[in-house]
Amino acid sequence: MAASEGGGREEVKQQFTTREGGYTLMRLSEYSRPTRLTYNSQNHLPVKVSFISINDNTGCNDKIFFNVGRELYFYPYKGVRKAADLTKPSDKRTYKGSTLPTCHDFNQLTASPKGVSLIVGFSAGQVQLIDPVGRENSKIFNEERQIEKSKVTTLRWVPGTEHMFLVAHVSGSMYQYNEELEPVATAPFYQVLKQGEDYAVLTCKSKVPRNPVQRWVIGEGALYEFAFSNDTKYIATASHDGFMRVFHYDTMEKYGSMKSYFGGLLCVCWSPDDRYIVVGGEDDFVTVWSFHEKRVVARGRGHNSWVNVVSFDPYTTDVLPPNMDVYASDDDITHDSNHRDRSFSSYSRTSVHSGTGDGPPALSYRFGSVGQDTQLCLWDFSEDQILNFQPNRTRTSTQLSQSAQCNNVPHGKEASSLHPDGTQTLSNRPTDKSKEKSKKDSISRTPRQQYLSKIHETIMCMGSKAIGTTLCPKLDDVFRLEPLITKKIAYDRLTTLIFREECIVTGCQEGIINTWARPGKVGMSQHAAASGTVV
Repeated sequence: MAASEGGGREEVKQQFTTREGGYTLMRLSEYSRPTRLTYNSQNHLPVKVSFISINDNTGCNDKIFFNVGRELYFYPYKGVRKAADLTKPSDKRTYKGSTLPTCHDFNQLTASPKGVSLIVGFSAGQVQLIDPVGRENSKIFNEERQIEKSKVTTLRWVPGTEHMFLVAHVSGSMYQYNEELEPVATAPFYQVLKQGEDYAVLTCKSKVPRNPVQRWVIGEGALYEFAFSNDTKYIATASHDGFMRVFHYDTMEKYGSMKSYFGGLLCVCWSPDDRYIVVGGEDDFVTVWSFHEKRVVARGRGHNSWVNVVSFDPYTTDVLPPNMDVYASDDDITHDSNHRDRSFSSYSRTSVHSGTGDGPPALSYRFGSVGQDTQLCLWDFSEDQILNFQPNRTRTSTQLSQSAQCNNVPHGKEASSLHPDGTQTLSNRPTDKSKEKSKKDSISRTPRQQYLSKIHETIMCMGSKAIGTTLCPKLDDVFRLEPLITKKIAYDRLTTLIFREECIVTGCQEGIINTWARPGKVGMSQHAAASGTVV
């Protein structure tokens, strides 16, 4: 927590300006736990926010759901229109003991005024299916922790499906569940369905279908986040071993990967058109990866600590006019009403690449990031900047081939007979101190232990030789992003960033959820409310 010169806490920003106009903090639209003054954020898990839209004829179709400590809250969300009433949650749940909620996700496909499907992950590995609208009986998956014992980091409904969802854990495993199948208390037995150099996909070995339907073992160490592409064909993962991996979801084949500059990767997101993936993590960078080129194309430094969340803003992704400066400061910004409130959806792929004159117009992207340093950063980049960038030095063919050499590390015959159990993780591997000991260990190890050791060796090879290759180019080899704005907007580390049509929603570890009205979305009366003035 930063301190000001007067000895108090450094002042946080309540507004900021970008090229499309000014964003304003709506203080009366602030959501939090009603007794937040006694909340100790240091001992609890990240505060996460989920939204759902239900046409329930109440005049407020949008609903907000968030976790703070051991509590879950469900409120009508009135956004920039009206102040929040924290005394009347639509639903509230409190969990006892040491198991705390860590993340959650709504199934928008099946939502109705009669009920919604919400999955909640917990610190001890369980997953609960609840309905905060209809309040029907809930289900608990992995209740006895026979499937997985580690914390849930991320979970998502599989887009376009009514009953399938994925759950990622600190162990590095990701499980696919079918909520129509009843939870089973016994430990599962797995068989290999697909495997590669640094991952494996397993299915339950049983006569009848049972949960989990699949188990993905990805990389080494924690799997912090995954994200589906907008067309649902691909899934990107961010792991503690510093690798972002992209898989074809249906075929389970690995499509491509990249490596952080150092440390683990904590977050990942796709651009609205699936052309780019942005990641953030312990190297304090935001990194842009080109899906079609399968390489890092840009890297940005605006944070002073770990980046917790990255997210694209589909409502300010735009086709830039020729010669327009992407970057601008609060002082010299020119308000251009012609470029307000444009969304990516108003431009088809055909229009983007059918320009006249010297060439097609460049598509501009906007994404945001928040982190441990309590700062919000907004970033803009265009395809022209990426395509026209010239590195300061030329990489040699030897450097470019190092990645391929690591990717082709052969598997031993023992990998074909892998039968992992439900509790071990990739970190439970033996350590070889000499060639002689390695030879003795290879005799006593199980096939699964030999396979896990091979995964570790492969990842170590890829990581050690990644710097200067397409997996992890040096700083001068890719376009250097500069933040559009960098603002301190909270007193505690930021854990939520969501872009909505009328606003940006941020959340911090104090349990405070803030709404930032977009330019032109706040009337005169709301301006007074935003500053806390009684109207």
